[in-house]
Formats: sequence, C-alpha cells, structure tokens
Amino acid sequence: MISIGMGTTSVLHRRLADAFHLAAEAGFDGVEIMVTSDPDTRDPRVIKALSARYGMPVLSIHAPVLVLTTFVYGLDARVKLQRSVELARHVGASTVVVHPPFRWQVIAARGFESAVRELTEATGVTIAVENMFPVTVRGRDREAYAPSWNPGDLAVDALTLDFSHAALAGVSSLDLAEQWGDRLRHVHLCDGSSVEPNDRVFDEHLLPGRGAQPVAEVLQLLARRGFDGALIAEINTRSCGSDDSRRLALLRETVQFAREHTATRSREVAAQRRSLVSDR
Repeated sequence: MISIGMGTTSVLHRRLADAFHLAAEAGFDGVEIMVTSDPDTRDPRVIKALSARYGMPVLSIHAPVLVLTTFVYGLDARVKLQRSVELARHVGASTVVVHPPFRWQVIAARGFESAVRELTEATGVTIAVENMFPVTVRGRDREAYAPSWNPGDLAVDALTLDFSHAALAGVSSLDLAEQWGDRLRHVHLCDGSSVEPNDRVFDEHLLPGRGAQPVAEVLQLLARRGFDGALIAEINTRSCGSDDSRRLALLRETVQFAREHTATRSREVAAQRRSLVSDR
C-alpha cells in the first residue's frame, strides 16, 4: 500500500503544529518531519502528541543535512544520522531520509555507506539515501557530494527519489527509477522544469505535473511494481505567504495528483490479474 504524506519542508518556517494541521486538512496519510533548529522537530514527546491530536502518523524523519542545520545534533555526520534514526524509532517512523555527505566532509564520506548499512541492520529502520545534483560553477559541473550525488552508485539498499533534484542534475527521474529498481523505497513528490543537462535552474520543488519531469509515469511505474513505500509531498509554498487557504489548495492538488496516478495504474494491474485468473 502506498502512503501519501506531507513533508514539513512544504511549510518551512511554520510551527510544527501548523504542519500537522495542514496535512490533516489536505487529506494526507501522514507526515515526514525535517529535523531543523526548531526544538519541536527533535522532541519525540511533542511529535507524538501532535501525531495523536491530528491523527497523522509520522511516516519518516529527514535527517538534518542542510547547510542551515549544520549544528543540529552536532557536527559529526554519523552522530546526526544515528540520532535521526533514534528519533524515528521513538515516534514510530519506519524511514529516515539522508543526503550523501558534502565532498568536504571527507571522513563522513569515507564511512557513509558502511554507517548506513550498520545502522539499518542494528535498528531495522530503513535509511533511504536521496539523490542530489552537481553544482554548476562558471559553466562547469562540480561534484558537491561524495561518494556521489546519485545514490544509485552507492552500496546501500534503500534510495529516495526527489524529482526537483533530478531536474537540477539534468536527468530523467523515470530513468533513475528504472535503474534503481526495488531499491527505490521512498519518494519526495514534486517537479522540476528541466530534464536537460544544460538547462539548469534553482531547486524549484514545483507541484507535481507543473514541470517537465515525468512524475506521473514514475508514480504509475511504482504502482505497477507494488511499491509499498511513501510518497512525501515536498513542494515549495513560500509564495503563499500567510495565506493558508491558498497553501491548502496546493497541498490538496498534490494529494489528488498522487492518488490519481497511483490508483489508476493499480486498478489496471488488478484488472489484468483478475483476467489471468478467469482465463485459467
């Protein structure tokens, strides 16, 4: 069964309670919490109370790997990941999302794959490594992440696909989904305006279907595979400002898009199976 959740990144700079409220109002199945400098995002008591209040389970935890969260959980990348996994276990989340280390984090990069494997084996929490992108400097691509921006190149078992990041990398998210196969366990649902390597833009996180990435095709592929992970809406709603009615409309559009393109394909697969049974 595919769960459709809302990432708190969709409403950054809002209180955590606001995120749970909007997720419930928009019809999501649960939430993904980005660990930030907001202490509520790191407090399992607060998170569990909000989860119970709004009937929104915590589907996943996003480790504090952004530049803005450099000092959250300390500077040691392995400790950051370990504490994120501990938080996930406390709040009942089955998955932790993490980015590959930055290239200048030499020690963290060297032990990243083994850390992911060891923590997964020790805790049973799925650690899904997210695709990132090269950084273009003076017209030339520079690898900002190590061992690679493409987690498909890494010796890890679970991967997260972000459509906006695929656009920045100038690759098709459908190509990534096909290459990764069953290692694709988690999705950040959004869109990007490019699939061409020379057409770089900023990290847009558009609503799914409003960009150039083959988002619908990827969701249909996952439904055919019997994907049982989570689709987490990670859309940019900053333009809404304080207008939550407009923000809610964008979130509901995202939920509808996800349900339409997973349910349609699921119904087709079910019909094919019924046909095969009746022919026997």
